[in-house]
Amino acid sequence: MWQVWKNRRQAGKSWMAVRKGPVAVALAALLVGSVLGAGLGGGWLQPLAARAASMAPAATGPSGAPASFADLADRLAPSVVNIRVTKVERVTGPGLMGPEGEFGQDSPFGPFFDRFFREMPRPPREFRQQAAGSGFIISKDGLIVTNNHVVEGAKEVTVTLASKEEYPAKVIGRDPKTDIALVKIKPMGTLPVAALGDSDRLRVGDWVVAVGNPFGLNNTVTAGIVSAKGRVIGAGPYDDFIQTDASINPGNSGGPLFNLQGEVVGINTAIIPNGQGIGFAVPVNLAKGLLPQLEAKGEVTRGYLGVNIQALTPELAKSLNLKDKKGALVADVTKGSPAEAAGIKRGDVIIGFDGKEIAEMHSLPPLVAATSIGKEVPVTILRNGADQILRVTVGRMPGERAEMPGPAEPAQGKWGLALRDLDARTAERLGLTSGEGVVVVAVQPGSPADRAGIRTGDVILEVNRTKVTSVKEAQAETQKEPNAQSLLLLFRRGDASQFAALELK
Repeated sequence: MWQVWKNRRQAGKSWMAVRKGPVAVALAALLVGSVLGAGLGGGWLQPLAARAASMAPAATGPSGAPASFADLADRLAPSVVNIRVTKVERVTGPGLMGPEGEFGQDSPFGPFFDRFFREMPRPPREFRQQAAGSGFIISKDGLIVTNNHVVEGAKEVTVTLASKEEYPAKVIGRDPKTDIALVKIKPMGTLPVAALGDSDRLRVGDWVVAVGNPFGLNNTVTAGIVSAKGRVIGAGPYDDFIQTDASINPGNSGGPLFNLQGEVVGINTAIIPNGQGIGFAVPVNLAKGLLPQLEAKGEVTRGYLGVNIQALTPELAKSLNLKDKKGALVADVTKGSPAEAAGIKRGDVIIGFDGKEIAEMHSLPPLVAATSIGKEVPVTILRNGADQILRVTVGRMPGERAEMPGPAEPAQGKWGLALRDLDARTAERLGLTSGEGVVVVAVQPGSPADRAGIRTGDVILEVNRTKVTSVKEAQAETQKEPNAQSLLLLFRRGDASQFAALELK
């Protein structure tokens, strides 16, 4: 697994790494369900053609590469801000008080005093911590976009403009799932505004410019190219990052990534520890859908389909007799959901949503979430080799539930699985009902089950598309073809069901 570092800093502490797990597609879908720009002050989401027409692109040399970014930097810098945040942490830990003040673990006197005061009760204390990031202005009256991780838990927020003016700011909306936040200041006059571009039009190899405050170095300008699009880095359920080699460092978080027309195409968000030229930005088209709701309600309401989906691997495509691996494989359909009402079934492959092609699994959640609640949309599915179009009325995204682990016992058999009937006690612990599959109590390292990603605590619901309610039934299904080289399982993990194709070497 790799780590993604949010670009933040706290005074007196080292830069903090945030490890994110694989994307668990619980369909916490992205973006918004409201009409863009409706009733928004300042019209900051209106079409940008008029503004963009007056913005000359950067000068280019004979080869098409920019001769200089100077004019572009001069024009863009006023719309980028520095954001300083004060957070208060309440601590009851073993800090030591000496005659000159506080002794911490790094103090040479700490161990000495700890011998005498270890058992002494200490009242809770509050420590003020500082964090820093960047942002960009999207309305003349003081709306500013930044990252959620920059302002999360903030007691005080201060915005410094490029002109050195400082203003207290208020966090008016946050969306942790996409790491986007909206803050507001009350400026003395009219502010310069950054134009929002179209991140969908970006191509790999296009020039981009990052402006921000890395390590507190105000208005730092770096340039590079778009290295990749649609990156999934394990940061959340809506990973769809722009990768760039424009230098991004701690303190750039929340700052803009511009194209050569001076339009914001991304929000700089994450880096890889010890990496060079590998930074990630949230596409601005994602933010366009979120910002109206963040301004109006302070939070995001997402559309909901009610399916658990997974990517189609070559092994799964082969097991399901599919010609290719395009689309999102439906591993489960939630009871009472819009998908169930529309007739979507487990094993269907969603290849289109509301007129847009679903080439791969990660394309679907943002589209669903961006759809207005109550809107009826066409969903194209592939079922038994034939295309069908179903009409789905999009619902409201409900809450999520964490998964629970299972016990451990030795694994055996050629597939490397140890199974147990799902008794009432285990079913209750896993949030299921008795007779709803068999529980995996162990997985042999290096076995087909291990390579397919099966874990202890998973509940096997089907074997080779046949429902199983006991270990005896599961074994009977696996033994129907003793010489079989593959096995297709449907299993549940937490609230999500998915397929796994086990292959013998």
